[in-house]
Amino acid sequence: MRRFFPFGIVALLWLAGLGHDRFREWVASTDLPPLGIAQSVEVLDREGTLLRAFTVEDGRWRLATDLDQVDPTYIALLLRYEDKRFYAHRGVDPVAVLRAIGQSIRNGHVVSGGSTLTMQVARLIENSGTGSWSGKVRQIRVALALEQRLTKDEILLLYLNRAPFGGNIEGLRSATYAYFGKPPRRLTLAESALLVALPQSPETRRPDRNHDAAVAARDRVLDRMAGAGLAAQDSVAAAKSESIPAQRQDFPAIAAHLADRARLSDPIADRHLTTLSAPLQIALEQLAEQSVASRSDRLQIAIVVADHQTGEILASVGSAGYRPDERGGFVDLTQAARSPGSTLKPLVYGLAFDQGMVHPETLISDRPTDFDGYRPQNFDGSFRGDIRVREALQLSLNIPVVSLLQAMGPQHLVTGMHRAGVAPQIPGGRPGLAVALGGLGISLEDLVQLYAAIADCGRAVDLHWQIDQGDTVGGQQVMGDVAAWEIADILLRTPRPAGVVGQGIAYKTGTSYGNRDAWSVGFDGRHVIGVWMGRADGTSVPGAFGGELAAPVMFRAFQRLGVPVTPIRPPPAATLLLPNAQLPIPLRRFRPAGDLGEIAALRLAFPPDGAVIDGPLLVARVEEGVAPFTWLLNGAPFETTVARQIELPDLGQGYSTVTVLDGNGQSARATIEIRP
Repeated sequence: MRRFFPFGIVALLWLAGLGHDRFREWVASTDLPPLGIAQSVEVLDREGTLLRAFTVEDGRWRLATDLDQVDPTYIALLLRYEDKRFYAHRGVDPVAVLRAIGQSIRNGHVVSGGSTLTMQVARLIENSGTGSWSGKVRQIRVALALEQRLTKDEILLLYLNRAPFGGNIEGLRSATYAYFGKPPRRLTLAESALLVALPQSPETRRPDRNHDAAVAARDRVLDRMAGAGLAAQDSVAAAKSESIPAQRQDFPAIAAHLADRARLSDPIADRHLTTLSAPLQIALEQLAEQSVASRSDRLQIAIVVADHQTGEILASVGSAGYRPDERGGFVDLTQAARSPGSTLKPLVYGLAFDQGMVHPETLISDRPTDFDGYRPQNFDGSFRGDIRVREALQLSLNIPVVSLLQAMGPQHLVTGMHRAGVAPQIPGGRPGLAVALGGLGISLEDLVQLYAAIADCGRAVDLHWQIDQGDTVGGQQVMGDVAAWEIADILLRTPRPAGVVGQGIAYKTGTSYGNRDAWSVGFDGRHVIGVWMGRADGTSVPGAFGGELAAPVMFRAFQRLGVPVTPIRPPPAATLLLPNAQLPIPLRRFRPAGDLGEIAALRLAFPPDGAVIDGPLLVARVEEGVAPFTWLLNGAPFETTVARQIELPDLGQGYSTVTVLDGNGQSARATIEIRP
């Protein structure tokens, strides 16, 4: 019988010979191994839902677990089955040891070893064996030292994070995702029992490999729980009838592209809390995959959704599937710089509105025009003659927008993008007139940020996906609130694609040269959504047009938000809501540069652009040009005079813009800062 004698009794007899003081010194001097351990990097949504996790360096899944994340039923079963006096003993349970001795004597072999949970933790943190009496003594010593230095809950937490559950699964939370596809917060009785049984023999009881052994082990835990009165017989019977998983489940891989960005942004962090919404992200990933599933032309897609009031990115879909396929699924196409086609036209018009060059009801010419050797054509090859600016934008005509850009200068468009926080890629570094039609590179995320500024009263919005980063307060003014509302109103009334309703959503589409990129960006009073479609390698997609391809997906994405469309704000008080015939004369027709004969260029003599003025600005003065002169203050019409000097009201402190238009449609503008 000697050979069946438990190692525990040998260890206890040896320890008893040390004496009380020497024993305490011996425990206190224990050199504990490091209690910290590498854990899986996790990327979470705004509510703490797991989006994606990464294995640790040795390929193991080791997701961090907190006690408040664990179903109480599991904790109760674990303590009752493994160590029912866990909260009473000090690391070694003499009662359990004596019971183990008695069982060995009665059965002629070791039935149980009397190990406490603390002793199991000691074995796990050292990865040590207990097959010799010296190994058992060491385990007991570490367990006693743990009890001196940690609380019971801290020891329990070490077990929950270290326990093996088969294969490369370590820790309870890893196990619940691997076997049940869910966190450990809500486990069934049967699931809890299986997870209690697994760490005792994780390889022989793995449910995905040894079904019968796993069922038998689970049922033994359930029977003991019934015998202890922790579970009713009918509940145990129902739990035994519950099937166990036949195979492991994949760990979540939601927002995989953004998860990669999060990990690279801070390689040391274990947890990345994002602004994403997991339900919305899942819905849009499904939409993305459905949108290209029937295509055989390697068409790819990317979607970005943001709250333009807070700047939070709510969903970011980098491709139709994070996989190595012919579509280039691993490429994050929300970040790829592509030609935006016509999607920059609203910014050109908004800046022109802000400078007083035109009004939505201004007439503008759509005729064949030679811009110093640059001869753009409209998409359909036809021309409409004189047309309202509103209609020119809604029809996405090319000649009118290039005329405006020539008048203001291409650098003004680039500056507007910079104010919005967007950094375009400009071929050669110097913008030309072609930038109005997409002659530069911009990412989908940046384009959404640009439209967020238009949607949010013309103020730059800092889009961000990290929960504690980004500040939308005090962003630069990309354009005035009147100009921003006028753009929103025009895009709100743009005709929808066939079969699409989408009421209350302002939107614009774009198609790049050669049908390489199809875009659609839209916004309501709260959200802005951008969709890009094309090929990951940048080659042409015959028949790919923004209005036909990307726009329907964008409107479906709005439906996936699951909330009613938020109305776009009403017009600011200074908005000039007049038909063409009632506009100030200079705003009734836009006259492009070179259409003024020998008339000298209008110039704002005072205040000069960029001036810093101490005290209130009292007067403004214009030189050259032809009367009458129409003055606008911060984008709002103030007065029309024939005099070249005008008295101004108090504009208040801060930045203000003074604009003047003459009788021939010329304009001059100055942005100034007024200090107290």
